[in-house]
Amino acid sequence: MWRRALTISVLIGTPLGSGALVAQANGVYRVQVEGVIEMGLAPYVERVIREASEADASAVIVEIETPGGRIDAAQRIVKAISNSDVPVYALVNQHAWSAGAMIALAADSIYMVPGSSIGAATPVSADGKKGSEKIVSAMRGEFRALAERRGLDPRIAEAMVDESVEVDGIIAAGRLLTLTADESVNLGLATAEVRDLDDVKARLGLADAPVVQTSANWAEQLVRFLSNPVVAPILLSLGTLGIIFEIKSPGFGVAGAVGLMSFAAFFGSHLLIGLAGWEEVILLAAGIVALGFEVFVVPGFGIAGVVAILCIGAAIFLSLIGNIPTWPDFARASSILAGAIMLIGLGVAAIVRFLPRSERLHGVFLTATMDRETGFIAAPTRSDLVGSTGETLTDLRPSGVAMINGERMDVVSEGGFVPQGARIRVVRSEAYRHVVTPV
Repeated sequence: MWRRALTISVLIGTPLGSGALVAQANGVYRVQVEGVIEMGLAPYVERVIREASEADASAVIVEIETPGGRIDAAQRIVKAISNSDVPVYALVNQHAWSAGAMIALAADSIYMVPGSSIGAATPVSADGKKGSEKIVSAMRGEFRALAERRGLDPRIAEAMVDESVEVDGIIAAGRLLTLTADESVNLGLATAEVRDLDDVKARLGLADAPVVQTSANWAEQLVRFLSNPVVAPILLSLGTLGIIFEIKSPGFGVAGAVGLMSFAAFFGSHLLIGLAGWEEVILLAAGIVALGFEVFVVPGFGIAGVVAILCIGAAIFLSLIGNIPTWPDFARASSILAGAIMLIGLGVAAIVRFLPRSERLHGVFLTATMDRETGFIAAPTRSDLVGSTGETLTDLRPSGVAMINGERMDVVSEGGFVPQGARIRVVRSEAYRHVVTPV
């Protein structure tokens, strides 16, 4: 409930967004599902269907051109279509593959442009291999349920998911089903072949109904941008580098603010689109607490540091794979984490190499170096003192203080105890160590 309220308040309640619509009673709302289906697309489709219902629209037409995408994102869109008070029709404009076929089957009717195709919905891993039987079985059941709801042959829908399903006269076992527009109409999967959106309207008896063009508002576009697989590793690396730099520098400044804002943008966007939940938030909070304990209570690197890394890493990974992960989701999450780790490594290398030269950070980084062959010389050798005489100001046991050539300095006796007031001579001078012997 809290997530729904947050999503509505941030994504929906923004009349200045580019996707804000003018209510059209008896209008036809057009929704475009293009490109790869990801979680950022679901809030946009849900919002448009809800606004069409509130406006008492005549229909919603979902125009589909997609190779597929995330199963959990498609399920959210399917749920919104299935629960819609307004009739929802699918217009397949070239491709409705994989998750796109699932969305099309959820509609009240399917219309297809000549040359279009639908099907090829078997889950695959990142290397192109078929997914596990568990995932395939779940997808097969999903497609079967959608077909039964529309009164279609469920075997046809199942054959789109699993090549082991055979349908007499249509597809043999061992081949995955993908149907053309003409084949879909002949099998009753699609209602008709159409030229375009206006043709669909005419066939629905809505030729004179105004078309409401929809698009994602600015907030939805921002969330989709922040959750993009290319942007996510940048946010993670900025957050990590900002926190690392803040820990290594006194006070709280720009680096810490940038780090916190980057983490907030990453987890906030994934929270709004439904990838992250309370589990990830709790893991993140536990990781931050463990990190604070490691830095401020027990400096060094121990159990608390390991716990912090595991908790924060788990929170990030779980927020990337979603509730119903497939192998492509695991591969995508792994690639994002790998990209973030690479960027963090480059950032740390840049900090170590370039920031010590910055005048603003003078005193934060040590600039002195030690020579491998000769070692580090803390003070110059006082060879001029060798042979000089002086007087002890304290007892030497064997170290103490003496006055030599009018200069007060620390000395060490070569021959053991020397009483105060005794005459001494310097026999060696080794940086800060001046060795003396009684005269």
